Amino acid sequence: MNRGLFITLEGGEGAGKSTSMAFVREFLELAGHDVVVTREPGGTPLGEEIRKILLHGRDAMAIDTELLLMFAARAEHLEHVIRPALARGACVICDRFTDATYAYQGGGRGVDDSRIRVLEDWVQHGLRPDLTLLLDIPVTEGLERAGNRSVPDRFEREQQEFFERVRQRYLLAAAREPERIRVIDAAQPIASVQVQLRAVLTLLPRR
Repeated sequence: MNRGLFITLEGGEGAGKSTSMAFVREFLELAGHDVVVTREPGGTPLGEEIRKILLHGRDAMAIDTELLLMFAARAEHLEHVIRPALARGACVICDRFTDATYAYQGGGRGVDDSRIRVLEDWVQHGLRPDLTLLLDIPVTEGLERAGNRSVPDRFEREQQEFFERVRQRYLLAAAREPERIRVIDAAQPIASVQVQLRAVLTLLPRR
């Protein structure tokens, strides 16, 4: 069987990834795909434990520790979830992947891209998403949305300037790879966001 499709959803805080994930999943299932939905950091029992540390652990975590934990969770995720699903021809939809590392640890924390790239090459062995849906929203609006939903985690407690850097890094990546990374205006009403998503997903091969 041919390798499955690897689709990721990216975006800053309050971009509506959960709602969009549900829409993408339904669209692909109706198109005949075997769909696996997962997330990063997390996706495996060990990855979920690492997620708890990253999102709800101590604020005074070294930047290198944060970066290495991200890739440790990703290595486990690739080995036990993503690669096996793709090998059997499934469509994997992942809430965040390595683009988030370049945005949050690179853009937000200031880690040099070359250091992230070494880990990316080591852990992923060339595997990258076939399609990335970047849900873009102005930082102020996104933070307002996020603040209304739950107690903020380690990342959500960062200052606005951090999230501005994250957003700009995402948009830079989209400008560099416009065929893979498709920007969705997530500031629009849900119906409009779904129209944009459908327009991109309609171009994918059907089963």
